[in-house]
Parts: sequence; structure tokens; C-alpha cells
Amino acid sequence: MLYHTKTLLTFMIIAFSALVSCAQQAETKPAKQTEKFVNVTVQDLKTAMEKDSNFVILDVRTPPELQGPLGHIDGVINIPVQVLDQKVDELEPYKDKKIYVICRSGNRSRLATKILLEHGYNAVNVMGGMKAYNKAK
Repeated sequence: MLYHTKTLLTFMIIAFSALVSCAQQAETKPAKQTEKFVNVTVQDLKTAMEKDSNFVILDVRTPPELQGPLGHIDGVINIPVQVLDQKVDELEPYKDKKIYVICRSGNRSRLATKILLEHGYNAVNVMGGMKAYNKAK
């Protein structure tokens, strides 16, 4: 009986210590403020291109892809998603604008949008990417 009491007491002390430790870690981590993730359609982008001037388009494909068969949208800013974390400060002049993020099919732009949101930018992901953009012409 004494053995079980000691084992139970030891278990309770370990569990309590773990809970306190986790609670302290959660309190000391800085909270990341991110906006809600937003997907937009190619049509939303085209409407903005016709009616709005307070936005930019970020193409996160590699430079050779911009010259490939899918082409690119005139006036885009090109920062490949692979280096976006290191080059995000290049977008500082556009911090007050909405950033439409596009790639080939929408996968890399989704990741890039999350990166931008974590850095406080107003970014939206263009679903379907340039493949959808070209189909909608």
C-alpha cells in the first residue's frame, strides 16, 4: 500500500511540474498577430485590376517561370517563395496596400500569403494561380 501511495504521489508531482512548465512556456512566447487567411478568385483579382489602384500583385514563382508558357501579369513584383522570408522587407513600401499573391497553381502563393500575414501585410491568395488566370482571359 505504501509503495502505491509513493508511486501515485511521484506521478502527481511529475504531472504538476509538467503542467506548470508548459503554462510558463505558453506565457513567455510572444503572440503572433495574424489576419484571417483569405483566398480570392482570379475574377476577384481581375475586378480589382479594373476598379482599384491601391494594391500590388506579388508573383512568387521563380524568374524563369515568369518567362515560361504561362507568362506573367504586367507590373508584378517577383519574389520567389523560397526567399520570401529573407526578402520580405522589400515589400515595406506596400505595407498599406492589399497584396494579391499569385503563383502557377495556388500552392506556393498560399504559403507566401501566410508568410506575409505573419509579417503584418494585408495579403490574399489568388486561387488557381496563373493557370486559372490564363483560362479566364
